[in-house]
Amino acid sequence: MNNIKNNINILKEKIQNLFTNKTELKKFKIVAASKNQSVEKIQMAILCGIYEFGENYVQEGINKIKKLKKNNKIIWHFIGKLQSRKTKLVAQNFDWCQTIDREKIAILLNKYRTNQKPPINVLIQVNISEETNKNGVSIKNYQKLAITVSNMPNLKFRGIMAMPKKEQKRIKYCDYQNIKNIFNILKNKYKSVDTLSLGTSFDIKTAIMYNSNMIRIGKSIFNN
Repeated sequence: MNNIKNNINILKEKIQNLFTNKTELKKFKIVAASKNQSVEKIQMAILCGIYEFGENYVQEGINKIKKLKKNNKIIWHFIGKLQSRKTKLVAQNFDWCQTIDREKIAILLNKYRTNQKPPINVLIQVNISEETNKNGVSIKNYQKLAITVSNMPNLKFRGIMAMPKKEQKRIKYCDYQNIKNIFNILKNKYKSVDTLSLGTSFDIKTAIMYNSNMIRIGKSIFNN
């Protein structure tokens, strides 16, 4: 468990060194990708000041949400591929959904988000590299999806999420520039848009260079 504490301290220091603007640093969010991690490991991360967690599998995530429900500081993100039959569970249990990639998912999330809860924060996942094996809306269709999402009363449209292509562990910078451009277009069009979820353990520095203000980190926190 001490490894998690050390990892988080190293990660935070690395991020601090990448920012010259302290105001922007304060807005920056770390989402710990906690897929396949135990509740005990998540609790250790919480003790180290991490309060946002991303789950890839609906039922696994809900089990953790229930076990940790007494801690009202935790913010739960769904960051995996969302099937339409699982939208009700995500709508009723998570605070964020980062992977809206088609109109049907947006409509169902809006339908199942109860009025007793605030609108669920959502991101559109953009397939920026246009890979056939990767989820996300295409570059040519993201604006159409953004209109649908922004008109849903039980969804709060916060921005975009993307996973750029890795080419033999090399970074494809044009993808990051395209993500930045798309984010700026949406930010200028929709007042609620303020989040670019971009960057993992592999590409933190590059993601921040291209204006990411939310990263999804698993390996660099949990060592797996």
